Amino acid sequence: MSNNVVLRFEDVVFEYTVNKPLLDEASFAVREGSKITLMGQNGAGKSTMFGLIRGDLKTKEGKVHIGDGVSIGSAMQTVDRNDFELTVEDYFKRAYEEVPRNVDVAINQAMDAVNLVVKKDLKVGFLSGGQQARLLLAYALLQHPDILLLDEPTNNLDQEGIEHLISFLVMYDKTVIVISHDADFLNCFTEGVLYLDINTRKVEKYNGDYYTVVEEISKRIEREKKKNAQLEKRIQDRKEKASKFAFKGGKMRKLAKKMKDETVEMEENKVEVRREDKIIYPFVIPNQDIVGDIVKIDSVKVIRNHEPKDKKVEIVMRQNTRLLISGPNGIGKSTLLRNLVDHTAEGTVIKEDTVLGYYSQDFSTLNYDDTVFDSLENACALGVDTQEMRRVAAGFLITGNLMGRTIAELSEGQKGLLSFARLVVMQPGLLVLDEPTNHINFRHIPIIAKALNEYKGALILISHMPDFVEKIRMDEYLDLGKLK
Repeated sequence: MSNNVVLRFEDVVFEYTVNKPLLDEASFAVREGSKITLMGQNGAGKSTMFGLIRGDLKTKEGKVHIGDGVSIGSAMQTVDRNDFELTVEDYFKRAYEEVPRNVDVAINQAMDAVNLVVKKDLKVGFLSGGQQARLLLAYALLQHPDILLLDEPTNNLDQEGIEHLISFLVMYDKTVIVISHDADFLNCFTEGVLYLDINTRKVEKYNGDYYTVVEEISKRIEREKKKNAQLEKRIQDRKEKASKFAFKGGKMRKLAKKMKDETVEMEENKVEVRREDKIIYPFVIPNQDIVGDIVKIDSVKVIRNHEPKDKKVEIVMRQNTRLLISGPNGIGKSTLLRNLVDHTAEGTVIKEDTVLGYYSQDFSTLNYDDTVFDSLENACALGVDTQEMRRVAAGFLITGNLMGRTIAELSEGQKGLLSFARLVVMQPGLLVLDEPTNHINFRHIPIIAKALNEYKGALILISHMPDFVEKIRMDEYLDLGKLK
């Protein structure tokens, strides 16, 4: 690693709302060739920092310094819906101000680097979530950036895709800054952490691999708590003695004044303990009570070489039945769920009047122009009043200050938590979940897994996170990749 600094934040202040800074005098430096993780609670401003680095956003105060001649490439979290009609080739060509003659060679190399195997005349909207994740990374690599910014790059990737990405990042000889909630993935290549504290709105820098840094932060918090407890005990002792001596004359009164001055100094020496990320509250998803078969699946479409083929299956789901759908990226998992939800899946029947709760990996169920309040209100089942709706939302860290915002203004993590809050107030008889841990802080995941495990309706799940799936009892398994 070089000692050259390629990126530096100097007392950066940034705000979307006047007098409510998201960053407050944030300062740090990143050296050439570093592999850095950007950590912070959902909504703390991690993606905003990427926007500042790219130059898409401007600071209110302070400066973002980029080294001379340093180029920046960025892989976003999701493909913009407006780009779904572009072909893969046209999407890649947008990476250039002037398309070079050898663009086909460059595109092929970028696709090979991320193991993206699709036809270049295919529309982006037809790609699976995992293929879109690879597309985003390949797009960033086309620019041969000196600083590569990756925002949740493992979302939608199968295990093979994640391992391929890790190998690539370990060998990549330039600077990489990653936002991710996948702790195991981060620990494979991270050399340092930038922690964005949502409470102080400053950035703390730590050296070491991911797990070492997380442990260091925990120990630091304990030291700060212990120091403050000791100071508080001494402060209380001084206050009691000062009060006692203040009513006596002469030297004792002077001593009381001295003690009061000491307590003021000790109060100032107390450190602000960094509060841990807030955790969502334990929750229950109430279910619609349904008697008999809720879902019957007689056939599914499996996509190989971009051609769908019908495969016979026999799956019947009733209350408290759970189905895990698996298979490699591009095999048709998400397409199956979308068609099922739209009631267009041939060979699938859903019981009439079933309330269906759908968590889409691309948040297609959310209207980005809606306010958070309206989105929740529109999802509420009969009998769920505004007070109960707000209580549920607060449990997912969606408090009053977010209710008036549009969904487009939320971070991806906040959109994920909003989606779960909608499922709770919806009270569905059938839950259909497509990669529900994408964008979600890893601290929330055990709580979500417990709620799903206790859900009494029918549940269909796609997830590439083994640790998450292991916490949920499954009855039926459908591996699309193994269907003959």
